[in-house]
Amino acid sequence: MSTLALNSRLGAALALCRVSNLPTVWMNVLTAAFLSDPAGSAPYAAPVLLLAFSLSCFYCGGMAQNDLYDLDHDRVHQPFRPIAVGAIALGAARALTLASFAMGFACLLLAPHRAGAYAAVALVIVIWTYNRFHKRHPSTMFAMAGARLLVYIVTALALTGRVSARVEVAALAQASYVLALTAVARAERHTAAQRYRWPVVPWMLAAMPMVDGVVLAVLFTPVWLFVGAAGSALARAGQRRIRGD
Repeated sequence: MSTLALNSRLGAALALCRVSNLPTVWMNVLTAAFLSDPAGSAPYAAPVLLLAFSLSCFYCGGMAQNDLYDLDHDRVHQPFRPIAVGAIALGAARALTLASFAMGFACLLLAPHRAGAYAAVALVIVIWTYNRFHKRHPSTMFAMAGARLLVYIVTALALTGRVSARVEVAALAQASYVLALTAVARAERHTAAQRYRWPVVPWMLAAMPMVDGVVLAVLFTPVWLFVGAAGSALARAGQRRIRGD
């Protein structure tokens, strides 16, 4: 197998999983971790990194599953998608989806509290619900928001076995933002003849860490605004190499 072929397959897998958006997940996990401690002290790095990787796996699995369900639509409307263009085979995409979810659960079993793994079952159900029905039922945008909310819940439960009121506030703030983002993205898809002149959806995706930054800045210190901005900049930089929308 040539290096070029390997890079092509790797690139297709990364695009399938929308890895450019992963900084948004990492910021969600970091926010939930800090808010789970009553004193707001820095959590231990190891479990937070483990959870960031675990939730990244769920995100990647969800994105891959999304393209599997949307294949017929993508072949007509979004032929650049990895499966639709033939850059990655159906079997490989299915295997990547299952492996991502399995790895996510495996990591959660190593977390301080098993409650996170139980909550992740709800996360996978919500992800599947959105992916399976979102083309036919606009109300599934609430499932998309719910999936992002559950990132905070899973993190908090895995770290402490409970969900504090502050975690709930951050989760609801982000879920509300994702609800607005999903509505904007759906409006663009349904008015293809009048696409946004400016990349609104990619920028809204990249701005998600700033929502966490604002919440943490209000609760702790304005320094968190810079952390949120850094997360957004990282996501936007990644989108220039791998599409995140």
